[in-house]
Amino acid sequence: MEKIEITILKNLLYNEDYTRKVIPFINLDYFDLRTEKIICEEIIDFVTQYGKLPTQEILQIEISNREDLTGQEFKDTSAIIPLLSQDDTNIDWLFDSTEKWCRDRAIYLALMESIQIADGKDDKRGRDAIPSILSDALSVCFDNHVGHDYLEDYEQRYEFYHKQEEKIPFDIEFFNKITKGGLPNKTLNVALAGTGVGKSLFMCHMASSVLLQGKNVLYITLEMAEVRIAERIDSNLLNVNIKDIADLPKVMFENKVNKLAKKTQGQLIIKEYPTASAHSGHFKALLNELALKKSFRPDIIFIDYLNICASSRYRQGGNVNSYSYIKAIAEELRGLAVEAGVPIVSATQTTRSGYGSSDVDITDTSESFGLPATADLMFALISTEELEELGQIMVKQLKNRYNDISINKRFVVGIDRAKMRLYDCEQSKGGDLLDSGQEEEYTPPDTSAMKSKFAKLNFSDV
Repeated sequence: MEKIEITILKNLLYNEDYTRKVIPFINLDYFDLRTEKIICEEIIDFVTQYGKLPTQEILQIEISNREDLTGQEFKDTSAIIPLLSQDDTNIDWLFDSTEKWCRDRAIYLALMESIQIADGKDDKRGRDAIPSILSDALSVCFDNHVGHDYLEDYEQRYEFYHKQEEKIPFDIEFFNKITKGGLPNKTLNVALAGTGVGKSLFMCHMASSVLLQGKNVLYITLEMAEVRIAERIDSNLLNVNIKDIADLPKVMFENKVNKLAKKTQGQLIIKEYPTASAHSGHFKALLNELALKKSFRPDIIFIDYLNICASSRYRQGGNVNSYSYIKAIAEELRGLAVEAGVPIVSATQTTRSGYGSSDVDITDTSESFGLPATADLMFALISTEELEELGQIMVKQLKNRYNDISINKRFVVGIDRAKMRLYDCEQSKGGDLLDSGQEEEYTPPDTSAMKSKFAKLNFSDV
């Protein structure tokens, strides 16, 4: 029976459609025999350089010109070339079989690599690299998508326009209004607030509400200990004043947690890292580890908070300004959100001038204006003495890629700091702090001049 490797080499030499589709996914290390690896390498090099398939004669000449082959290797390689005859293998079967072979070989090589690391024979990597190596091998697949063809893929585009996007909804009415129903996947969402205003409270409340929706939640903290975050979430979900949590009898505490567990199918994992020591690479490794060890895949990730993360691109304390450093962290976290396919929620501090302001602006973002440039949604949490007396906190939209930022630009929500909760409240209580007519629809500017300009163009066939 012919080996799958020989079938692959035959079609690489004679089937141009097959060759162009599989070359990006074939790793030379997948071949066991050096002779097969040499032939595959020469075919790929020729196609890459000349854009055409080589002939057997060209292949033989190229191998003859190599100086890295022993006499026996040259003889064995030359003996294989005449065996590579054109065949009529079913193309669908061939694609499927090649993909399976690539995946199987990738897994085998990853296992061998992991054993080397586990035995301490790899000087560059430690055991924490093993989950990532295995995960990459398991994810090997042929993806031939090279972009959206505007004219040919119109049906796919039309379906997308009418497809309901999967979102993580809030339990606060106005947050759902400004995001059109919640946070979409692959996005970075940032709360801006001064010290003690309620950044962690907001994230703990939202984590609690998402958990009650039956979703999986990952909460990464670089500021407070895991148990302190859990204490805040306990206060929210168990309906107990945070000061009284420690005074609950164990039986009562256990009963409350068990009742909560029956209300949701979701899980909440809280992971603590030392301040300024972890970056997106560590978070990615954590996701891989949770998937392998606990079969846990989050639906949303909270990172408390962005400014005290590290960057995977820049060395901490190196010659880099705060603008570039914080912008890099924001870009890396948004990249993680895209790769993991989930929304990420984080927070940032206001500048010193914005700390006591009752009208925080996007320019009050501390350290780097590159952060709001990267975020999909950014809003300020504002607290004043008047709002504190009313038991409220004001939210001001600073950037919004989901909806028109001019609608509901400011609104208030109720805040119960004792139980770490936010809740809907009447907007009229906010007094002069709120925009007048905030529910009115946005009226676009006069575009008649623009229309007359476009009238000269001929769009009758579109």
